Amino acid sequence: MSESTRALSRAGVSIWLDDLSRSRLDSGELRALIASHDVVGVTTNPTIFAGAIGSGVGYGERISACAGRGLDVASTIVELTTADVADACDVFAEVYAESGGRDGRVSIEVEPGLARDTAGTVAQARELWAKVDRPNAMIKIPATVEGLEAITETIAAGISVNVTLIFSLERYRQVINAYLTGLERARAAGHDLSGIHSVASFFVSRVDSEIDARLTAVGTAEALALKGQAGVANARLAYEVFEQAFDTERARLLLDLGANAQRPLWASTGVKDPSLRDTLYVEELVAPQTVNTMPEATLNAFADHGEVRGETVTSEYLESNQLLNAIDALGIDYGEVTEKLELEGLQKFDASWAELCGTVERALAD
Repeated sequence: MSESTRALSRAGVSIWLDDLSRSRLDSGELRALIASHDVVGVTTNPTIFAGAIGSGVGYGERISACAGRGLDVASTIVELTTADVADACDVFAEVYAESGGRDGRVSIEVEPGLARDTAGTVAQARELWAKVDRPNAMIKIPATVEGLEAITETIAAGISVNVTLIFSLERYRQVINAYLTGLERARAAGHDLSGIHSVASFFVSRVDSEIDARLTAVGTAEALALKGQAGVANARLAYEVFEQAFDTERARLLLDLGANAQRPLWASTGVKDPSLRDTLYVEELVAPQTVNTMPEATLNAFADHGEVRGETVTSEYLESNQLLNAIDALGIDYGEVTEKLELEGLQKFDASWAELCGTVERALAD
């Protein structure tokens, strides 16, 4: 058992692994991480599944079975990914029960091509929810403008949602509103609000990557001194938004009726700049009611030498605002940065999906 991950869990941070594959399931490695690293959930995305299925490990027989049934590429991908997610949900069933549904969650994302299609997103969210058929599943929906109404409709149907690709504070406020509206509709439809859960995945390291490149281009000593800080500052201010939004009369009414707060989830927490500490995006974002979904390398690094210095978010709101203001004063436009990051995030998932489709198509043809 890692003392570092245990301390992080005690500080109110749920540790989720940002990775899933058939080999992790079949080898028992995923189950072992629950005991050794306090892992209480899993997130997936098209890139993760492209890598897992592209490796060929553990999927041969399943793909052959799909070919024998005459399934096309898209249907085969659904079969493979939902089977992995359902089995992972079973691995986390005890965690799910013990946490009252808070953790033990496994997320599966709608097809990237639906990111601008509200109706298509809702339809596939329902399809994936029914196909996985586990109460501890979560459907990932990108926080595009079109995705906001899809989030509302999916929550209203009683389906738990992981909202992904959030970069800006303004969009995060819209995501929370979409969640609360969904809960209000769910209540009107007679759903038990206590059974509906959601997390809002706020991306961290990609903000640093983009802003640091622009600070380097500015090149002054003042600009260079600000590098490696914007991602954490942005996430800390997101937590302030979370605190404010769920302390309103509207939210408190729903919480009093048994609803759950939509927890902030820190995503993209693997450090991309080798000059930064490999545990930076874990240690600097410790706060109650949060989730940190880590790639394996970050999880192992934190388990080995991570430090929990207490809560590291709420005392830094003023400094975080000052930092973003200083970056803005250098001519780096926050809105332009976050819009670019959302577009790039969608493009990366589109590319991964195309790669995954190509891999499965070739495998079906063999």
